[in-house]
Amino acid sequence: MAINNLNKTKIPGVGTTATRLSNPSIGDTHYNGTLGRLEIYTSQGWMALSAPPQTPTGVTATDAGSGRAYNNGSASIAFTPATAGGLPTSYVVTSSPGSYTATGSVSPIIVSGQQSNTSYTYTVVASNDYATASASSASSAVTATTVPQVPTIGAVTSGNASANVAYTANGTGGLSNTYTATSSPGGLTGTGSSPITVSGLTNGTSYTFTVTATNANGTSAASAASSSVTPVAEILVDYLVLAGGGGGGGGGGGAGGLRSTVTASGRGTAPESNLTLLPSTNYAVTVGAGGAGVLGYEGIANAGGNGANSVFSTITSLGGGGGGAGANFGTNGGCGGGACYSSGQSGPGAGTAGQGFDGGQDTVDIPPYPGAGGGGTGQAGQVPLTASVPGPGGNGTAVSITGTSVTYGGGGGGGIYPYSSTGAPGGTGGGGSSSGGVGGDGTVNLGGGGGGNSRTQTGGNGGAGVVILRYPDTFTISIGAGLTGTTSSPSGGYKRTTLTAGTGNLSWA
Repeated sequence: MAINNLNKTKIPGVGTTATRLSNPSIGDTHYNGTLGRLEIYTSQGWMALSAPPQTPTGVTATDAGSGRAYNNGSASIAFTPATAGGLPTSYVVTSSPGSYTATGSVSPIIVSGQQSNTSYTYTVVASNDYATASASSASSAVTATTVPQVPTIGAVTSGNASANVAYTANGTGGLSNTYTATSSPGGLTGTGSSPITVSGLTNGTSYTFTVTATNANGTSAASAASSSVTPVAEILVDYLVLAGGGGGGGGGGGAGGLRSTVTASGRGTAPESNLTLLPSTNYAVTVGAGGAGVLGYEGIANAGGNGANSVFSTITSLGGGGGGAGANFGTNGGCGGGACYSSGQSGPGAGTAGQGFDGGQDTVDIPPYPGAGGGGTGQAGQVPLTASVPGPGGNGTAVSITGTSVTYGGGGGGGIYPYSSTGAPGGTGGGGSSSGGVGGDGTVNLGGGGGGNSRTQTGGNGGAGVVILRYPDTFTISIGAGLTGTTSSPSGGYKRTTLTAGTGNLSWA
């Protein structure tokens, strides 16, 4: 370019593309004979003067969301200005979807206000005083990320020096989130999915909780505070839950089912796990009654009554099965009822896994037709020993929850046809027996099966069950209306409560 020495101003150069100034400054001009146009040097290179702009190329979108509030996402849109055409005075970037826009004079341009978790593409349009170019090709898609949306607080339940905090996760801000529950007072925290456990709390202190969500961009505002809860010390309870025994028919009644934490439960199952309970909470209890005995032989087509179930909280033991009468099978239950002396036509009842054994089968098919014993919690009911000796009831199970070993849940002994004959003994721990006619009753609160009868006499009634609880002596139990029971003095750091009849609720303080 020539220079006017008089006023030191630059004079537009004339030439070709090849003869442009090699070291131009912004504002230098050149008439380009190669292209047939007057050009000016800009921050974007040589551009045509007084000409419409051309379309930008190479549009690229990048998430620019660090620390931005939820639903105020942003993206940085970079592009390459066209080297032909006039100098653009502005560029407009537009998103799809949403048509969010931003305007700038150079690349890159930030577009803000976009919805979190939404994927967007972008186009760029160049314009100047002469015209607006066509839109560029769309960028690849990008998700505008932000901090997460505030979670919604849910229900809170207390535990032992802890609380479980439920929440609903809302928008993630487009990234993976972690969730933190924080206590007030104390500022104790827990992290995880709903519900979050916060530990280290002080029993007897009232707490509320908030939940926040965090991703790589930052942490949301805290949720609303939860309702207040007060952690309390839990009660670890051992139990013996024994159901009522079944009534006798010709065969002995089965014992009530037995479940326990301090010994192998019925049918040889390992001891069960303690129950973890809370003070000031009601827990349901039912002590199962024994089943009624029935006539055992002539004109009878049924079986002794099943014992009633015993229940403590989530633990249920099943009543014992009735002994078979007439031409019927013994019935199923916690322990199965024994078969009746019926010319080999009937079978025993089945016991329940983890609670008790099956009744015995009437294997002797000749007079005086002896009956089989009912199943016990520790042994199956026995078959008739000879044609004149009915089957004994199955043995019970020794349990030491009271501090003394006691055998619970013996099966009732089988009966026999002649009036003058003696029935078999029941199993240990409350089995019935028959002697000369009427079957013996199972022992009350030992859950024994009723004994089998002889011909036209009544089988023995099953014995009622029992629920026995052992727990730390720092707690005091309240026995609700409808239940009959007693609580022992502390021994070895424990109290013991024995419930012998009824249905109702227990609670501790």
